[in-house]
Amino acid sequence: MDKDFSTFEKKTKITFKDKNLLTQAFVHRSYINENPKLGLSHNERLEFLGDAVLELAVTNYLFNKYKNKTEGELTAFRSALVNSVILADTARELGMGDYLLLSKGESKDMGRARQYILANTFEAFTGAIYMDQGYEAAEKFIASAIYDKIDAIVSKGLWKDAKSLVQEKAQEQTGVTPEYKVISEVGLDHEKSFVVGIYFDKEKIAEGKGGSKQDAEQKAAEKALELKKWRKNAS
Repeated sequence: MDKDFSTFEKKTKITFKDKNLLTQAFVHRSYINENPKLGLSHNERLEFLGDAVLELAVTNYLFNKYKNKTEGELTAFRSALVNSVILADTARELGMGDYLLLSKGESKDMGRARQYILANTFEAFTGAIYMDQGYEAAEKFIASAIYDKIDAIVSKGLWKDAKSLVQEKAQEQTGVTPEYKVISEVGLDHEKSFVVGIYFDKEKIAEGKGGSKQDAEQKAAEKALELKKWRKNAS
């Protein structure tokens, strides 16, 4: 292991009392398989804890910030703020990817699997802060890392599911219900890639690519929303 976590501490301005907790937050299960003598476990228990801390902190923040929103809207806001895409992007912004402890095989995968690993590491790091310094320190980190993203999520309607929103807008604007068709499907069963088109009547509006049909449909719907500029007034 050749990671200098003191550099990461300086970047986040969080100095750990227990350095092992900091390191463990970045240990992926695959790394333990290749380095059984590390003396630390993988980060999944910290991830479990951090997920709960993150949910509580974000729930409290949204509850106090949006006093006139319904439970359903607050739930949707929270889901949009703490999903794997946002958490992975935030982890990248913090430079967490440079400190991941992965197996040689896992370190080569820069696709969808890396996104989940980064999101999980963000949660594990949150859990590690909670264990090392308590809830207040963990909440302060969460606030600095992601709270500023919620305004854009709400104002641009990003909290609304893309497929649901594009159906609502298509029916409202054009009187048609969008349809999705698989354009191509490649790869082995465990790592397939799908390209799906979204159609208004017989016109193909956009395409989306993903590791599952559902993922590709969501991405096609998102692209259609961008092309039609239907996200702007979605909130």
